[in-house]
Amino acid sequence: MNIFKKYIGDKKFYRMVLAIAVPILIQNAITNFVSLLDNIMVGQIGTEQMSGVAVANQLIFVFEICIFGIISGASIFGAQYYGSRNIRGFQNTFRFKLIYGALMLVAGLLIFWFFGDSLIGLYLHEGSDAGNLEETLRYGRLYLNIMLIGLPAHVMTQAYASTLREMGKTVLPMNAGIAAIFVNMTLNYILIFGKFGAPVLGVAGAAIATVISRFAEMLIIIILVHRREKEFEFVHGIYRTLWVPWELQKKILLKGSPLMINEALWSGGMAVLNQCYSMRGLAVIAGINISSTISNVFNVLFIALGSSVSIIVGQLLGAGKMEEAKDTDTKLIAFSVMGCVVMGGIMAVVAPAFPQIYNTTDEVRGLAARFITISALFMPLQAFMHACYFTLRSGGKTIVTLFFDSVFVWVISIPMAMALTKLTGLSIIWIYFSCQAVEIIKCIIGYVLLKKGVWLHNIVESGR
Repeated sequence: MNIFKKYIGDKKFYRMVLAIAVPILIQNAITNFVSLLDNIMVGQIGTEQMSGVAVANQLIFVFEICIFGIISGASIFGAQYYGSRNIRGFQNTFRFKLIYGALMLVAGLLIFWFFGDSLIGLYLHEGSDAGNLEETLRYGRLYLNIMLIGLPAHVMTQAYASTLREMGKTVLPMNAGIAAIFVNMTLNYILIFGKFGAPVLGVAGAAIATVISRFAEMLIIIILVHRREKEFEFVHGIYRTLWVPWELQKKILLKGSPLMINEALWSGGMAVLNQCYSMRGLAVIAGINISSTISNVFNVLFIALGSSVSIIVGQLLGAGKMEEAKDTDTKLIAFSVMGCVVMGGIMAVVAPAFPQIYNTTDEVRGLAARFITISALFMPLQAFMHACYFTLRSGGKTIVTLFFDSVFVWVISIPMAMALTKLTGLSIIWIYFSCQAVEIIKCIIGYVLLKKGVWLHNIVESGR
């Protein structure tokens, strides 16, 4: 009975968790479901188009995760400031996101504009019968160039949405996201295939639809937040100055820099890992793209619960409720892992059928089905690692998260992928499986760190 009490909460607990997690889950689920539909639409055009878009999106993913890292560094303080009802400190964390997000935006735009072709080319290798490499490069560059227009809107949206989530206000970002998603889905159908008198734009149409939807999401959030200043009091006078006290900047950078570096290294590591897989041919890129698209739909549960850990546990730590934070965190992790056992099982069942939707080769479909099955098998482990990461982050243990997350990828996962790809004759399926399985080590490390309670810290308390 004690074991049940340790890992399973009461009705009040789950109501509280679901009130925060469900809006995030719904938004992520709809976003990823529409991304899935987008992917299928582009996949109907051909393998080159699908692969070019997949590579460009991999590069954009690195940028978006870097933005997430910058914002997350400030969010550690934001959640705890809000938990201690320090509105001035809360406002300054928002301003920090805007300033440093803008700096990252400029850097990202310059890199993608001048080095886009070279970056896309890293993923294009012979080794399969699927697709034309030159055509894939052309489609990838076209898609990337248009997507750059939407990056400023993404930065602003993330700054606002993350701040609202730190307050536990997850419904507004969810509604804005849903509205943008339907804009994206509708315009994708019209612009990719040339419906209702519109020209057939293919890959360019997919990018244009995404850019318009990002600006729609940004405008909805900003307008509604500023119209409801009484509810969202942090925006009152928020733009009278963009100055953030040096003392707070130094604190955020000190605690947040490892987190920012971690996100950049982790996302870069994922890009390099996929680049290693791509050396076995264009069919592998297409197969992993199909697998990742469906995996993202099923991963929404542990993504939402990870965000809930950072919000709920962060606020408890800011309020000095250490034992309650520890108990809540244990139950949240158990909930996430058990939920993903179910989600992984469902995903494994659909694995053989889903790739058949795409207009591509049998080789690509076969690879995609196997990648999906492997991802489903390891989903509960991913859920545990994700929750561990957000637990450590909520207590400001960002140096630990750096080693736990990105250092592991660069020191263990990437060398293993490179060695198996270049030095062995193993099939890409076994290489992919091995790189997933090695993360069991990471789960053990995470369990030890959580058990020791190294994350139980209030980082906004005076004197710290």
